Amino acid sequence: MAIMDAASVSLLREMLAATEWLDRTRELGRALRATRSPGGLLVVGTPSYEPWHVTAHLADEARWSGLAQLTPTLVRWSPPEDAPDHLRVGLERLEQARRGETLFVVAEDRAPVPLLERVDDARRTGATIIALDGGDPELESLAHDALAVPADGVLTFDGAQHLVSAAAGEVRKPGLRERLARLAERITGPRIDW
Repeated sequence: MAIMDAASVSLLREMLAATEWLDRTRELGRALRATRSPGGLLVVGTPSYEPWHVTAHLADEARWSGLAQLTPTLVRWSPPEDAPDHLRVGLERLEQARRGETLFVVAEDRAPVPLLERVDDARRTGATIIALDGGDPELESLAHDALAVPADGVLTFDGAQHLVSAAAGEVRKPGLRERLARLAERITGPRIDW
C-alpha cells in the first residue's frame, strides 16, 4: 500500500471534489464514528488481505481527534500466538460482536463464505456492519452501509481507505452560535434554569 500523508489526502480530496466519491467516503467515515467504545471498532479483511494500513490510520485519527471510539481492533484470520496482544485478536472476536460495536470489513476482493457467515452472525447480534469493498454484492447486502470501489475507477482502493479514515476523524467545528454561547458562558458563568 502506498504511503499517503495529510497533504496527499488533501490533494486527493481536491481532485475528487466534483465527484460523488468525497461525499461517500465522508458518509462511511461518519458511520464508523457510531461505535460506542474504544476497541469496539473491529476491522477485518480476507485471509489474503489484512487491513493493517487503514487500521493504523484509524488509530491515528482516534488519537488526533480525541474520538476514542475510533480506536480500532484489528481482527486477523491467523494471528501468531507469540504476537503482541493487540495483534493476536482472531476471528473468534467477531462471535462476541454486539450492539454498539461496528464491524468494518475492508476487502478489495470478494469476501469468502466463512467471512460472510461471520459478518451475518455479527449483524444478527446487533453489530453495525460497514463495508469498503471492490464490488461484492453479497458483502454489500449484509452491510448497513457500504462503498464499492471498482478497480478501474478514478479512485483507488488505497485512496478510498485514506479518505474514509481521514473522514472518520473529522471533528465538526462548532458554528457561530455555539462559539458565541461558549464565549458568553465563560464571561457570565454557566446558565442556570430554575
